[in-house]
Amino acid sequence: MDLKIDVVNGHGSINEERVLLTATADLDLSRYLIMDTTYVGEKLSNEHRHVKWFPAYSIKKGERIALYTRKGTYSKELHDGVTWHKIYWNSGSPIWNNTGDAAVLFQLTTWKTTKAKV
Repeated sequence: MDLKIDVVNGHGSINEERVLLTATADLDLSRYLIMDTTYVGEKLSNEHRHVKWFPAYSIKKGERIALYTRKGTYSKELHDGVTWHKIYWNSGSPIWNNTGDAAVLFQLTTWKTTKAKV
């Protein structure tokens, strides 16, 4: 996987919550999604409460991503020689808590959608 989660910060505060990630190779960010889940004892739960499919941005090796929980608009900034992509989940409430949440990162190689019929 060419993207790694470094840390989830600011648990429980809509203004502070963010997931920080680093690209370990050049990548298409739209091939990744992240979700939160929790633990049941020592095992990950199969309940997935929030899922974020990243938008289509070209990310270069060594660039960083800050995924903020709060509402906002994408921006790309240079800080101390490192390019940061600021992306927003656009949630109106906190996603992460201090009681055993887990961030799960998926790399997608292929997918198919089927429209649900009514």
